[in-house]
Amino acid sequence: MYCLQWLLPVLLIPKPLNPALWFSHSMFMGFYLLSFLLERKPCTICALVFLAALILICYSCWGNCFLYHCTGSQLPESAHDPSIVGT
Repeated sequence: MYCLQWLLPVLLIPKPLNPALWFSHSMFMGFYLLSFLLERKPCTICALVFLAALILICYSCWGNCFLYHCTGSQLPESAHDPSIVGT
């Protein structure tokens, strides 16, 4: 389970509040995961645990799925604050 220490923090990285950055964030995370899987070659159990956690997070639409934005989920209230997001 040593290889999970590099995979689990990926699930904790929050999505940016600005919708314009969602695509670049998901591409970065996808390339990071792909390069990690190709370079480090984690064990099957670690890969299955990570994929199960990723599927559960994305299926539940809690808003932290980096693969896509769920249409039913709302942005946090701070997303509408111009001092945080900017123009």
